[in-house]
Amino acid sequence: MTLVVYAAAALAEIVGCFSFWAWLRLGRSVWWIVPGMGALALFAYLLTLAPADAAGRAYAAYGGIYIVASLLWLWLAEEARPDRWDIAGAGLCLAGAAVILFGPRGEF
Repeated sequence: MTLVVYAAAALAEIVGCFSFWAWLRLGRSVWWIVPGMGALALFAYLLTLAPADAAGRAYAAYGGIYIVASLLWLWLAEEARPDRWDIAGAGLCLAGAAVILFGPRGEF
């Protein structure tokens, strides 16, 4: 369930941020930010559903999923294919997110 929550949050965040990008960088109507703000509110809500004992840990683990989702957006929405460095970096971030989320808790 954690992956589903993080994937939905990533999509909502990307859509919300892209609405501002479209308005400010692509010359779209200011009305693009209305659904964007809704998407960003949904993103914030979805992160509260993450099963973590601390908000900072939930946000840190989410970062890896966000990076992968951003590269998928790059490829599917912007039609720019990620290169091997993008993919390698995303893999490293996913590994880090897994350690943060699923690592045993205790003293260092």
